Amino acid sequence: MKFNFKILPEKGTSWRTFAVFAIASVIGLGFFLMREAEVVSYLSDNPQACVNCHVMTPVYNSWMHSSHREWVSCNGCHVPQDNIFNSYYFKAKDGLYHSAVFTARAEPDVITMREASQEVVQNNCIRCHIQQVTEVKYDGWLDNHKENRTNRNCWECHQEVPHGRIHGLSTVKYNIAPLPTDKEEMVIPEWLAKEMDIE
Repeated sequence: MKFNFKILPEKGTSWRTFAVFAIASVIGLGFFLMREAEVVSYLSDNPQACVNCHVMTPVYNSWMHSSHREWVSCNGCHVPQDNIFNSYYFKAKDGLYHSAVFTARAEPDVITMREASQEVVQNNCIRCHIQQVTEVKYDGWLDNHKENRTNRNCWECHQEVPHGRIHGLSTVKYNIAPLPTDKEEMVIPEWLAKEMDIE
């Protein structure tokens, strides 16, 4: 006597397979986009992370030629410094806004700070330059400096600090994105290596 057992698929198996495939696809696409966008680099204080978006190249280049380069990176001015949680929260919130604008190709020719960013930059200016803000010796030769030093934004007077006077994406001469200078990361093309060996 032969028994034929047929294993019948459970009801609803087809939608489960589709759901697992769809969820796996979304997660995979998310990881791929995170890798391409170099999301992990934004957790660091490396200023070159800001140049992952090509529209930030003129801002980066102007900072590179400023005196602030020796003392502070992008995060030192543009991210709150009161505690680590607030810093990463602000970076994430501001970064998501920037990525949405840049992905939609809606970036303006001249990038300006939003109100929340202005408050952060102002607080960081005062944090680093507290002595200049509170020093009384400036009162004699700067009109109304004592009354105005905390009632207005620092860049109302110091407009060229640290990004210079040219602020448009299309106005910076030789606007080339910076390349890493670490020799271990630098890859020399074969044709150039041959040329270098000949000379």
